[in-house]
Amino acid sequence: MDVLREFLTRDSALALGIGGLVLGFLFGAIVFRTNYCAMGSLSDILNFGDWRRFRAWILAAATALIGAQLLQWAGVVALDKSMYMTPSLGWAGHIVGGLMFGFGMVFAGGCPSRNLSRAGGGDLRALFTLIVLGLFAYMTIGGIFAPVRAAIERASAWALATPTQGIGALVGSVTGVSTGTANAAITAAIGALALAYCFGNARFRASPVHMLSGIGVGLVVVAGWALTGLAYDEFATRPTAPISLTYVRPAGDALEWLQRYTAAPVPGFGTASVFGALLGACAAAVAMRRFHVSTFSDTGDTLRNLLGAALMGIGGVMALGCTVGQAITGVSTLALGSFLTFAAIVAGGVYGLRVLERIITGPA
Repeated sequence: MDVLREFLTRDSALALGIGGLVLGFLFGAIVFRTNYCAMGSLSDILNFGDWRRFRAWILAAATALIGAQLLQWAGVVALDKSMYMTPSLGWAGHIVGGLMFGFGMVFAGGCPSRNLSRAGGGDLRALFTLIVLGLFAYMTIGGIFAPVRAAIERASAWALATPTQGIGALVGSVTGVSTGTANAAITAAIGALALAYCFGNARFRASPVHMLSGIGVGLVVVAGWALTGLAYDEFATRPTAPISLTYVRPAGDALEWLQRYTAAPVPGFGTASVFGALLGACAAAVAMRRFHVSTFSDTGDTLRNLLGAALMGIGGVMALGCTVGQAITGVSTLALGSFLTFAAIVAGGVYGLRVLERIITGPA
């Protein structure tokens, strides 16, 4: 492991760029091949009473949680160095941002990862949605919406008595047990409940594609933690904190990289994973003979996607992630804010589906 760490830190920028491209490729191919979709899982529940894709989402989160915590226990990655484990909890950003993101993904036809998959399959509407999402993400990070976002963060930041907002650290401060022990117990409990919830359902067990999609997505997230954890060098001039898949800010980063390539020829992990997901989905679409160029159906479709992309860009930045970046990658760190965002995204998505149904069907 030390040899691999030394190899990756020798040129971490190149390792992260190549690794992000490869992992993004795998992610895009899995999402397209299995029709994995967080927003679609909520639609399945409300319209057909089918919980299998939602269980696949839960399985992905559980797989990532167990894998990431094992990596931390083995010393491969320091999850407390990630952006999720801050010593304060910006509850308003997680809740309001999560609600906005969940509502927006319905109108945009899916979350960023789903739109990456669709764009790779030839859907120009999804590609346009990603461009608008990235633009609004950057407007919220340091652009015209940044002052409002920062003001909300300052007003709602809840300073914690622990070094991080990790649930293990919070439980340890109350019970007196070590953070490591608390993390292990919590991971075991959540993992067991999640696996029982998923595999306790006969319809889910009878659907290999849903099982494989959840496990596959979760393992790619684990691989992202392993790569960035091993490539992390705290003594570097500008250390790159460990991270795994997330697709809100990286969508904006990808747009910036395309414009500033000569300034930084090697894309970062997140940017490379965006391009990788597009290529992976494209490869899967071609292999399955499902690549088809399509675009907006009408003006209403265009406006709905524009609104959804804008809400996802703003909400995703406020919540520090998306259905992958928070609900899977963030949850795998046991950060309290990630669980709040997960719940808010689901609530926003359910409400968005009901609103969209009323818009499409019209008054009763």
